[in-house]
Amino acid sequence: MTWTTILDYVVVEDLVKLALAMVVGGLIGAEREFRDKAAGFRTIIFICTGATLFTIFSLRLAAIMGGDPVRIAANVVSGVGFLGAGAILRGEGRIIGLTTASTIWLAAALGMGIGGGDYILVGVATVVILIVLWVFPFFERWIDDRRETRLYRVICPADKGQFKRLAKVFHDCGLRVRPRKHKRGSDMVCLMEAFGKPECHERVVEMLFDDENVKEFYF
Repeated sequence: MTWTTILDYVVVEDLVKLALAMVVGGLIGAEREFRDKAAGFRTIIFICTGATLFTIFSLRLAAIMGGDPVRIAANVVSGVGFLGAGAILRGEGRIIGLTTASTIWLAAALGMGIGGGDYILVGVATVVILIVLWVFPFFERWIDDRRETRLYRVICPADKGQFKRLAKVFHDCGLRVRPRKHKRGSDMVCLMEAFGKPECHERVVEMLFDDENVKEFYF
């Protein structure tokens, strides 16, 4: 085997790795783009391809100049964390973007695997990730439909009987509650953290609308 043949093999293999990184990143990115997430089609492709390039360069520079072959690749793990952190936000009373951040992290891991030549493991992992992203949301919605948590803030006249009556309304609608209250002047603010099915929450909302003693309520 001549040096020209070896060089041609190295170049071809690197091109295959880049192409595979774009395909894998594109498959995962397409799901994120379909769901209109912050890190979409092109972003995941860039992350996966970039991780592949860093791994290739890390191995090649170590072979040419000596040193630790994983030094550059190791920094991909910490570097991609900054991208993931940018996708995590707090909104609507909860943390959002954790799945997108995890997908960014996994895309980088797949890119490093491609750069290192672990094609079979990357292929299996890609299939598993796509199943989780496409199929598992249906189970997630099914679980959410079984139990939903809402925090209700009800303003009503300051009266012990009124507070107990509100708690009974929630229980009668099939919700479990963690009640809290505090007085503000002639009014009483009741905080009800309620757990139950979405239809139970809708029944509570209807009853609160029809209750003459309820001045305001928020959830």
